[in-house]
Amino acid sequence: MTCNDNAPLREHTVEKIGGTSMSRTCELLDGLFIGDRTEDAFYNRVFVVSAYAGITNLLLEHKKTGDSGVYALFANADHDHGWSDGLNRVLKAMTDAHHEILDDKADLRAADDFVRERVEGARSVLIDLQRLCSYGHFQLDTHLLTVRELLSGLGEAHSAFVTATLLRRHGVNARFVDLTGWRDETHPSLDQRIDLGFEDIDLARELPIVTGYAQCREGLMREFDRGYSEVTFSRIAARTRAREAIVHKEFHLSSADPKVVGADAVRKLGRTNYDVADQLSNLGMEAIHPRAAKTLRQAGIPLRVTNAFEPEDPGTLIDAEYGGETRVEMVTGLPVLALEVFEQDMVGVKGYDARILESLTRHRVRIVSKSSNANTITHYVDASLKLVKRVEADLAETCPGARVRARKMALVSAIGRNLEGLSVARRGLAALEAAQVKVLAVQDNGRAVDVQWLVPAEQADDAVRALHEELVASAEETAKPELDAEPLEAKAASLRAA
Repeated sequence: MTCNDNAPLREHTVEKIGGTSMSRTCELLDGLFIGDRTEDAFYNRVFVVSAYAGITNLLLEHKKTGDSGVYALFANADHDHGWSDGLNRVLKAMTDAHHEILDDKADLRAADDFVRERVEGARSVLIDLQRLCSYGHFQLDTHLLTVRELLSGLGEAHSAFVTATLLRRHGVNARFVDLTGWRDETHPSLDQRIDLGFEDIDLARELPIVTGYAQCREGLMREFDRGYSEVTFSRIAARTRAREAIVHKEFHLSSADPKVVGADAVRKLGRTNYDVADQLSNLGMEAIHPRAAKTLRQAGIPLRVTNAFEPEDPGTLIDAEYGGETRVEMVTGLPVLALEVFEQDMVGVKGYDARILESLTRHRVRIVSKSSNANTITHYVDASLKLVKRVEADLAETCPGARVRARKMALVSAIGRNLEGLSVARRGLAALEAAQVKVLAVQDNGRAVDVQWLVPAEQADDAVRALHEELVASAEETAKPELDAEPLEAKAASLRAA
C-alpha cells in the first residue's frame, strides 16, 4: 500500500495493544482478533503490539521498582558479564511466554529459533561493544542510547512474531511486520521505515502485526523513552490514513480509578476530546502519549480507547471537537513536589522565573502546574525528591537571596470538555471540607476544562473520592455516554477543519 499524510482517510483502523493485554493473547484470539468474525472482517485492521508483560522490564529496568534489567546492568558494568545473565533471564521469560500461547510443535520450534537468534545476536553485539570500549579511544556512554534501542526491539519483535504465527495457525492471513531494523544497514527516518514496512501489504487481504518499536534516525527513545510504541502507532495511523486509531487497554476510560472510588461508582466516559486527553496525560493518566495525540489530531484521525476484553463495547471516542456536554468527566490525582521559591525583592524584577525554568529543564524535571504571586513562584513537579534537591542546589547559587523549599503534596483535578457554569471550584472546596481533607491551594485558570486542588499527599485518595461523589456521582442528571453515531465522512471533515 502507498502511504501519504495528505490522502483521504481509508477504510482500515490502526489498533494498539499493550503488554499486559498481550500476555492474555489467547483471550484476545477468541475476542478481539477473531471472535465471531467472518473472513472478510479479519482484515482492514493493523495491530501494533507491545512486548509481553514484564519483558521490557527485564530488558531495560523495572518501570516501578527500578530493578536493573540487561540495559542497566550493561551500562554499569566494567568488564564483567552480569548483563549476560540478564539476557539469559530474558531468553527464558520469552520462551515461557510463547509456550503458554502456542501449542503446535512447528510453531513452537519456529518461535524458539526466532528468540534464540535475536537474543544471541544482541549478546554478540554487546560483547563486541564492551571489548571495543575497553580501549580509551571509544567511550561507552556515546553508544548507550543505541544499546537501549536495540534491546527494546527484542521484546516487541518477539510478541509480534508469535502473534502473527498464532493467527496464521487459526486461518488468518497475518503478516509479521518488523520495524525494529534488525540487521538492517540502512538508517531511514520513521516515516520511511513505516513506508518500507507497508509498501507491499494489501490491507483488504492481510492482517499486519507490527512491532511497537521502530528503529529510525530520529531515535525514538531519545525523546520518548518507553512511550515510543504509541508514537509509532500514531505515525502508522497518520501515514496509512487510517479511518480510526484504537488503543486497547485492560479497562475502560472511566470517571475515576475504580480501585479508589469503587468499580460500581465509576462510569465510562463514552466520548471526549483531545483537550481532555491532554489534561489526563499531564496528570500521568495517559489515554495516549501527548505527542501521539498531537499526530492523530493534526491528521484528522479520531482515537478510540476500548477494553481489549470487551470487543463488543464501543469504548470512548476522542476527537478534536472543542466544547461539548457540560459535565465533569473525570476526577484523578497525582503525587507532586511543590518547589517554592520565595524572594522578598522579586516583585518588579525580571528573570527569576527564567532562572527557575532553566534549572528545571536542565535536570529534566516535568512541570505539572505552576502558581505565582508578587514574591513567590511555585512549580508543582512530577519528579523524585533527589532530583528536586539538585534543582534546589542550583537555585541556591543563581538566586542566593531566595528561600527555596520542596514539599510533598498531591494534585487532584476535576476535568471535562466544558465545566462552564458548574461552580466546580466552590463545590469541590465544600466537598473536601466535608470530607475533612485539608486544601493547601486551589487553581482554576478560567478555561473551563479543569480545576485543581493541592492537598496533603496522604489524603489524595480521600480527595478523589469526595470530589467524585460530589461532581460526578451526585450530579443531578448523569448524562449517558455519547455513542459514535456521527457519519464517518462528516466526522472526518470536522476533524480536518479543527
